[in-house]
Amino acid sequence: MSKLNKKVVVITGGNSGIGFGIAKEFKKEGAVGAIVGRNQVTLDKAVAELGEDFIAIKADVTNLDDLERVFKETHEKFGKIDVIAANAGGAVTGVSFGSVTEIGEEDFDKTMELNLKSIYFTVNKGVPYMKDGGSIILLGSNAAHRAYPSFTLYGATKAAVIHFAKGFSNDLLDRKIRVNVISPGTTDTPVFDKFIPQDQLEAVKKYYSDAMPVGRIGQPSDIGRAAVFLASDDSAFILGTELLVDGGMTYIQHK
Repeated sequence: MSKLNKKVVVITGGNSGIGFGIAKEFKKEGAVGAIVGRNQVTLDKAVAELGEDFIAIKADVTNLDDLERVFKETHEKFGKIDVIAANAGGAVTGVSFGSVTEIGEEDFDKTMELNLKSIYFTVNKGVPYMKDGGSIILLGSNAAHRAYPSFTLYGATKAAVIHFAKGFSNDLLDRKIRVNVISPGTTDTPVFDKFIPQDQLEAVKKYYSDAMPVGRIGQPSDIGRAAVFLASDDSAFILGTELLVDGGMTYIQHK
């Protein structure tokens, strides 16, 4: 029996990277629903691969009207929503990483908007369209636990997301909606191509693979399978918690 048979899902940032990995694993387990993203080309490509049980909705998760439209359209097409995977977020295009002495107000606000405000309002706008007993999965990062150089602001937003899972779960107890976090470590996604020159790509991936206790970087499917667990009834007794899916990077001393 499929773990997510006919469950209605919404995956923000579901058109590429980790989000698409989650969408593919959800599809394997029988889910239907919507993927959300800003890039129409990658949305079209992703939904073509997922098939007729999924729709693609072009939307900006930092825009509250767009978020409202996402859940309204999904509800109209499929009915009440069982699972929300709030995956959209990460590196903000055009915003630099840096230390507290380098990042100014504009970059601060953009980072908070994409990685924190969007998560809050994805849940805020989505819950009215959800079934009681549903599951919400937030995407954190192991950067919430480790002070990486130049990642102070990013890590702080992800630490706040981990708290959101606890607070949201408490807020939604009367509806039995569970909220949990998946925190990936280094994962093989198109983000590498955005920030690393092509001629250095393989060397950088090897560096991270060697640094990982499991001997490889994560794949979107690794995160997707963890998301299936949190979306399914297998995790019915789990709420307000974090699942570190980082190949042991956070807690295991390696080499």
